[in-house]
Amino acid sequence: MFLARLLHRSFTRQLRRRSLIGLTVALSAAISVAMLGVVFDVGDKLNAELTAYGSNIVVQPKADAVVADLYETEDEPQATAFIDEASVPTIKTIFWAYNIVDFAARLTGQADVAASTGTSSEDLVVVGTWFNKKLELPTGETVVAGVTTLRSWWSLEGRWPDDEADEAVVGSALAQQVGVRTGDVITLTTPLGERRLTVTGVYTSGDDDDATLYAPLAVVQELTGHVGQVEQVEVKALTTPENDLSRKVSQNPAIVSNYEWETWYCTAYASSITYQIEESIPGVVAKQVRQVAAVEGSVLEKTQVLMILMTALSLLAAALAVASLTTASLVERTSEFALLKAVGASSASINRLILSETAVIGVIGTAVGALVGSGLAQLIGRIVFASSITMRPMVYVLVVLLVALVLLVATSSSMRSILRIQPATALHRR
Repeated sequence: MFLARLLHRSFTRQLRRRSLIGLTVALSAAISVAMLGVVFDVGDKLNAELTAYGSNIVVQPKADAVVADLYETEDEPQATAFIDEASVPTIKTIFWAYNIVDFAARLTGQADVAASTGTSSEDLVVVGTWFNKKLELPTGETVVAGVTTLRSWWSLEGRWPDDEADEAVVGSALAQQVGVRTGDVITLTTPLGERRLTVTGVYTSGDDDDATLYAPLAVVQELTGHVGQVEQVEVKALTTPENDLSRKVSQNPAIVSNYEWETWYCTAYASSITYQIEESIPGVVAKQVRQVAAVEGSVLEKTQVLMILMTALSLLAAALAVASLTTASLVERTSEFALLKAVGASSASINRLILSETAVIGVIGTAVGALVGSGLAQLIGRIVFASSITMRPMVYVLVVLLVALVLLVATSSSMRSILRIQPATALHRR
C-alpha cells in the first residue's frame, strides 16, 4: 500500500517532467534535422543561385589562353585563334553533361552602326552569339543553348532575336548613344560587307555590356570573315565547391593516386568539368571564372559553419535542459528508488529502468522532432531558395546518434547519485 501511494503521488509530477524532457528532445531534434538537412543540400542550392548570374566556365583557344596568361592581361586580347563552331556541342557529351546548364558560343567584332533615324557611330563592339540555338549532338540528341538563360538577370524591353533572322538587341547605353529603340532598323558595316538588322529589344545589364550590340552568331561571322568559327564559349555548370583534393589535382596531377584521380574525375568540381571539356574539344583551354568559384566556396563555408553551430548550440541546450529535468526527476524519486533497493533491486537494475524510460522518451521525441524538422527544412528551402530541400538519410542517422549521445550524457550524470542511495536513510527522511 505504501508503494502504491508513493507511486500515485509522484505520477503527476513525473508525467509533467517527462513531457518536458520529450518536448525538449523533440525541439532539439527538429532544429538539428532542419539545419543539417539544409547543410547537406545548401551546396547545390547556393551553386544554382550563383550560376543564375552568368557563366562560371570560359572556353577559348589554347593559343589565346597562353598569350593571356603570359602577359597577365585583364582585358580579353584580340582573338588570333578560333574554335570550330561545329565542335562546341560536344561539351554536352562529357561525363558531367547533365551538370552543364547552358552554354553559348561567342565571336566579337567591330562595325560601324547606322540607324534608320540618320544617326550613326563608328567602331562599335558587336558580339555574335547564340540566343536559343537548337543544336544536334554527336549522340543524336538535340539541345537548346544560348544567352537567354546565361543572361537571365538582364532586363529586356522587347524580345530576344531569332538565331536564323537578321535581328539584334542593343544595350541601353548604346541605344541612347545611337538613338535607336525596339523596332528600328540598323545597318552594320565592316570592310567585308554590311547587314541590315531589326532591333527586337533593348536590354539593361548594369555593366559594360550596356554599350554592346548582340546579333546572331552567323551574322557576325559573315561580317568578320570567320564563318564557322568562334573565339570563346561561355558555360554555365552546376559544380561542387573546390576542396583540398581538387586543389591538389589542379596543382600537380602527377602526385595523386589513382583513387584520388578517379574521385576527382567523378566529382563535379569545376576543375574536373573543365578538364573533361578540354578532352572533348581539341586545342582549347577551359577555365573557371575564379570570382564565382571564390564567392561560392566562401559563402558556402560560412553558411555551413553557421548552421552547424546552430545545431551544436541546440544540442548543448537540450543536454543542459535534459540533465536538469532528469536530475530533478530523480531527486523526487529518491524514496521510490530507495524502496526498490530495500526490497532487493540492484543499482544496475534501477539504472536500466531509468535508461529504458529515457530511451522511450528519446525515441518518441526524436520521431516527432524529425517530422517537424523535415517540414521546417522545406519551409527554409522555399523561403530562401524557392525550391525544396532534398533530405538525405544520413541527416536522420546523424540526428539519432547525436540525440542518443545527448540523452546518455545527460542521464548518466544523474544516475551516479543512484549508486549512493542508502535505503534506510532515504526512507527515514521521507
